[in-house]
Amino acid sequence: MPTADPRQSPDGLHDGLHDLGVTLTPDGGTIRVYSASARALELCLFSPRDPTWVVSTVPLTKDEANVWSATSDALRGGATYSLRANGPRDSATPSGSRFDPTLHLLDPYARGLVRTPAGDWRSSVVDDHFDWGGVEKPATPLDHTVIYEAHAKGMTKLNPAVPERLRGSYAGLAHESTIGYLKDLGVTAVELLPVHQFVTEQRLKTMGLSNYWGYNSLSFFAPHAAWASPRAQKGGPALILREFKGMVRLLHEAGIEVILDVVYNHTSEEGPGGPTTSLRGLDDSTYYRQDAHGDYVDTTGCGNSLDTSKSASQRLVLDSLRYWANEVQVDGFRFDLAATLARDENDDFDPEHPLLTAIRDDPALAGTKLIAEPWDVGPDGWQTGRFPNGWLEWNDRYRDRVRQFWLSDVSAVRSTGTAPIGIGGFATRLSGSSDLFSGERGPIASVNFVTAHDGFTAWDLVSYNQKHNLGNGEDNRDGTDNNHSFNHGIEGRTDDATILTTRRKALRNLLATLLLSAGTPMLTAGDEIGRSQRGNNNAYCHDDELSWLPWEREEWQEDLYAIARAGIRFRLDNPAMRPRDFGVWGETLETATQMDWFNSAGVSMSIEDWDSPAERTLQYLAAATHEVDGFNRILLVVHGLEAEEKVVLPAHAGVTSYTLLFDSAFDWIEQSEHAPGSTIAMSPTSMKLFRAHHSS
Repeated sequence: MPTADPRQSPDGLHDGLHDLGVTLTPDGGTIRVYSASARALELCLFSPRDPTWVVSTVPLTKDEANVWSATSDALRGGATYSLRANGPRDSATPSGSRFDPTLHLLDPYARGLVRTPAGDWRSSVVDDHFDWGGVEKPATPLDHTVIYEAHAKGMTKLNPAVPERLRGSYAGLAHESTIGYLKDLGVTAVELLPVHQFVTEQRLKTMGLSNYWGYNSLSFFAPHAAWASPRAQKGGPALILREFKGMVRLLHEAGIEVILDVVYNHTSEEGPGGPTTSLRGLDDSTYYRQDAHGDYVDTTGCGNSLDTSKSASQRLVLDSLRYWANEVQVDGFRFDLAATLARDENDDFDPEHPLLTAIRDDPALAGTKLIAEPWDVGPDGWQTGRFPNGWLEWNDRYRDRVRQFWLSDVSAVRSTGTAPIGIGGFATRLSGSSDLFSGERGPIASVNFVTAHDGFTAWDLVSYNQKHNLGNGEDNRDGTDNNHSFNHGIEGRTDDATILTTRRKALRNLLATLLLSAGTPMLTAGDEIGRSQRGNNNAYCHDDELSWLPWEREEWQEDLYAIARAGIRFRLDNPAMRPRDFGVWGETLETATQMDWFNSAGVSMSIEDWDSPAERTLQYLAAATHEVDGFNRILLVVHGLEAEEKVVLPAHAGVTSYTLLFDSAFDWIEQSEHAPGSTIAMSPTSMKLFRAHHSS
C-alpha cells in the first residue's frame, strides 16, 4: 500500500523532525530520537536470547533540530534495544528535567515491544512486511456509517464458534463467525477500545486489579501484545503486528472499517512519581505540560498531559496516526479526551489548534474518519460542538437528552405527575443537534450514542437507579452518579414479568432512537442483546465475564437483536434518516432532509407544544431526495408518557399512505398500511416508524 513521505508536513511546524525511530537499510538501521534537553543519548543493544544483557552500546549525535541519531549494523528485524539519556537533574531547573542515565528507555517510535522476565520493557525492531493482497479500505460514506464500539478481547472471549486458541484475540475478531455476526447485524465499522500497548496503573496493581479498557498507553506505535493469539505472542512483535494487519485485511474484505480509540492525551508514566519508561526520561520538559515551577499541569486526571503546544509532541501524534492509517490500513480514529490535544501554550482550548488542523489537512490521512471525545477534566473542559470542520464529535448532549426523555423523565412523571421539561430538546437531538454543530459541519458531525464503554450498558440503564461499583475496590466512589437511568420499580435483577416487559420496551426505545436519529450512530457492543454489567458503570478494571460479550442468549435477547438489526436496515434504506447537511428553509438539497413537525392531533407544532412539560408526543416527517437513492420520506411518531395516546397521522401534500415499519411496543416487526388523517393508538412510551408513499 502506498504511504506518504514522512518529511511532508501540512503546516510546516515539524521541519527537521523526520524519519524518527528506526529506519532499516540493507546494512542495518539508523535510529533518530528527539530530545532538546538531554546532554547525551546512548543506544543499547541486547542479546537476542536475553533482553537484560547489553551486548553493545552506540552514542547518538545531535543535530540542529535536536534530533539525536546513530547507525548500527545490529539494528535489524528482531533486534532488541533501548535508549539511555543523561542531562541536567538540578531541581531548580525550570520544567523539572528528570534524567536518569541508569534507566533503559523505550524508543517512542518503536513498532514492537518485548518484556524482560522482571517485567521491564524493551524496544524491538520489527520486520513489518505484509501482503495486503490488493484489499482496499472500504471507504464507507459517513451518511452510511454505523459504528460498533467493541473490545478486541471481550468481543470474542466467550464465543464458542471461535476456536479456543483464538478467543479474545485479534485473530478471533477476524474469525468468520465474528465477521458474520457483524455483517448480519449491519454495522459498517468496528471501533476498538485502545490497542496501543498499554500497562496497568500502579494504583490498580496495588489493589490486585488490572486495566482492561486500555486507556494507559505505553507506546503509540506497538499493538497491545496481550490481545494477540498465544501463537503470535510466542512469535514476538513481528507476528503480533502481522496478526493485527491480518485482522484489518479480513474485516476490510467484508466491507467493515476499523476505527481505533487512541489515547494521545497522556501516557502510562503517570505523575512525576510514576514509572519513567520513555518520554519523561528522554525530554520531560518538552513532552509533558508543566507550569513555570516544573509541576505537571494535568487536564486528563491521569497524572500527566502531553504538551501538544510543542512541535515534537505534535509530530509524535501525527506520525503515529500516519503509521496506523497507512502501514496498518486502519480507517479512522476516536481521540480520547481530545480537548487536551487542542490546548495551547497557555493551557487554553483552541478549536483551530495546529495539531487539529494538521491531522485534518494531512494528505497522508486523507479520507480518514476523525472523531473527538470533545472534553477533558481541565479548565473549560467541555467543548462539544467546537472542533473544526472535518472532525466528528461524541455528542454527550444527545446521550443525556435521549436517556432523560425515555428514562429519568418517565421516572419523574411517576413520582410527581409531571415531566421536568418538554419535548423540544429531544426533537433537537433527534434531528441532528443543530444547536451544537454549524451548518458547515452538518448533523453528520454528531456521533450519537446512548451508551459507550464508559457508563451503564443499555440494559443496566433500564434496570438500575444507582451504580453498583463495589467490585472496583473504591467503595462505590468511582463512576458517574449522573446516569439518567430508571429501574422501572425494582433495582437490578427481577422476575417480575411486568417490569421486565417495560424494561425491554424502554431498551427498544433507546436503540430505535439511536438508529433513527440524524447523525452518525455508535452502538456499544452487547446493547443489541441486552448485555448487563450488573449495575457497574465503570468496569474498566474487570477483564472477566462482567465485561466480555456473552454469546449464550435467551429468546428475548434474540428478539432484541432482530429489532436492532432491523433498525440499522431501516436507516440505510431510508436516506431521510441520515442527512449529511442541515436543511435550508425554502431550498431542496440532495444532502439535507426537509423536516416537518406535528403534534398528536396531526397539526403543526406550536411554541406551546415544544415547550410544555405536558406535551410528550410528536410526529417527525422527514423527506430527502438523495443523489443515489432517490426521493424518500419517513414519519416517526414518538410518545413519551406511560398512558395510551390517540394520534392523527398528518395529511401532508402528496402523501397518499403510510406503511408501518416498526413499533417499539412490540418485540417483533409487523407491517400495516394507514391513510393520512387516520387515527392510530400509541402504546405507553413507544415509537412508530412509517414510510410515506406518494402519488406519481
